[in-house]
Amino acid sequence: MTVCTFHHSRFAADRLRVERVETVSVCVPARDEAATIAGVVAPLMALREAGVIDQVVVLDDDSRDGTGAIAAALGAQVVHPAGLLPAFGPVLGKGDAMWRALTVLTGDLVCFVDADSEDFGAHFATGLLGPLICAPHLRFVKAFYRRPFRHGPGHVAPAGGGRVTELMARPLLSAFHPELSGLRQPLAGEFAARRELLEQMAFCTGYAVEIGLLLDVHAAIGIAAIAQVDLDVRQNRHQPLERLAPMSAAVLAAVTTRLRREGRLAGGLDPRAEPTERPPLAELRTLEDAA
Repeated sequence: MTVCTFHHSRFAADRLRVERVETVSVCVPARDEAATIAGVVAPLMALREAGVIDQVVVLDDDSRDGTGAIAAALGAQVVHPAGLLPAFGPVLGKGDAMWRALTVLTGDLVCFVDADSEDFGAHFATGLLGPLICAPHLRFVKAFYRRPFRHGPGHVAPAGGGRVTELMARPLLSAFHPELSGLRQPLAGEFAARRELLEQMAFCTGYAVEIGLLLDVHAAIGIAAIAQVDLDVRQNRHQPLERLAPMSAAVLAAVTTRLRREGRLAGGLDPRAEPTERPPLAELRTLEDAA
């Protein structure tokens, strides 16, 4: 079975406003994104004013450049992840911040979008939410897009971004999870899901959060409940080559850890290589209720 694929144009804002019956939250994890945060938050606030979504949260992870203040001035709810679930200690990267954010995101449907997109539009959110609203059997939706690669001022190649995706994530999926090989951007930070599903998932704390969620979601619900949506183009800043090694290592560790847990890869689990994970929020609530 191939993954269900849509184009964002099928899910206009007016259609979603009429058809939705569930509440919707959009979360923007951000750290020092003053240059782009307004261009991300403003279209989301317009969607809220139009009745398409209910909550816009900017997850400001100790920004020093005024990111949070810019978002708040536009009307977004600004939350600092360090103040959420403090018993778990310091926030250990993006995945940890996203996991903690589920405690303040109120929607039945939850959409995450990255803060560093330079060409963000409302279709990023409506495209991801559309399949969940219009096809209730779907439970998890990933974005994909063409990623131009900027070589320097005025030098932009039409493709070539997403180097960790093409050199690490997609080859790993093709080798070990071929049913997911049709996903164009498995590491995309833009995705939407039903809240109850996310609360059943563990979250890797750092760069591995997207691939870890994808694999765990697929194991839990199968390919028939997963979709991807073409958002056309996403331009963001590119990391220097030396910064890609930790990202690649995190992706590799998340995949191999799961293969070992399943007994599909020889060798024991090395705690030094295994990614740190936060437990499913549903389990925490069960423990709290029992206490």
